[in-house]
Amino acid sequence: MKCTNRKKTAIFLSGLLMICSCTGCADLTYDMPYHVDYDVSSFNVVSRQETRTAVPFAASLCVAAGDVSDEESPDMTQVEAAALFGLENREVIYAKNIHERLHPASLTKIMTALVALENGQLSQMLTATDAVTITESGAVLCGLKRGDTMTLDQALRILLVYSANDVAMLIAENVGGSIERFVEMMNEKAHALGATNTKFMNPHGLTDSEHYTTAYDLYLIFNEAAKYDTFNEIIHMASYQTVYYDKDGKEKAFEKPTTNLFLRGEAAPPANVTVIGGKTGTTSAAGNCLIILSRDENGSPYISVILRAEGPDVVYNKMKDLLEEIHK
Repeated sequence: MKCTNRKKTAIFLSGLLMICSCTGCADLTYDMPYHVDYDVSSFNVVSRQETRTAVPFAASLCVAAGDVSDEESPDMTQVEAAALFGLENREVIYAKNIHERLHPASLTKIMTALVALENGQLSQMLTATDAVTITESGAVLCGLKRGDTMTLDQALRILLVYSANDVAMLIAENVGGSIERFVEMMNEKAHALGATNTKFMNPHGLTDSEHYTTAYDLYLIFNEAAKYDTFNEIIHMASYQTVYYDKDGKEKAFEKPTTNLFLRGEAAPPANVTVIGGKTGTTSAAGNCLIILSRDENGSPYISVILRAEGPDVVYNKMKDLLEEIHK
């Protein structure tokens, strides 16, 4: 008479228990990682008529493990990393060194703005402390002094339009409670977005050997920030003027053009591509960096990024070359 599957299992388990008792493995325990009632368990997939599926983390994202190019791709030898992402079709159209850790310079401020938008109120009044004092040579500054006040809305516009480093410190300290805590919030948000090759050491992007990100991580961060109407409005501004106040309540005027030459009309995108806005960044360690949100003639959105270009003319010329890939 043949053994049934149940009898076979019983015989197998009996033998296994005898072996374990002899070898001392009877004390071992094993944790089951899933339960039959979990939404993502294979049990549910095969045994329930109304099954539910887990949505993959990157279901709505462009994903690439490495370089993406062909014989007709643009020459990007003068830049360290570059990428073009088609958001509508979740397509990586071009990619070079997109997972290489590099200094982002002021592209850091995209994350500063994102964390501030998520955790602050636009009407919130910010007050400057000595933390806004930045002495690094060449650093772009608004000219904040201890006791100066402005709203978060004003600060975000100065941050993204003019790229003022002292305003980044103002935002960080007031929204995070301290610079250190705000930087922690930046890193926590980066990791939550899947930007695991990113580490921020400050809210402005001035050079620190341990401060880095990648072209792909910047796409993830920029893509998330672009979900905010305020962010999209600000990055599209060609200039910004406002009035804030010093510690005695006296007015201090601010008026500056954007650092983005596409929006200033000093650089031209390809025909049938509209630059919505973006962020620039430049330091000696990072080179010239640029990230852009654009749309084609059908309104389809794209994010493009260039890191460590060899000069200001190069970064815009190569960005134009990158945007020309949209119509190929």
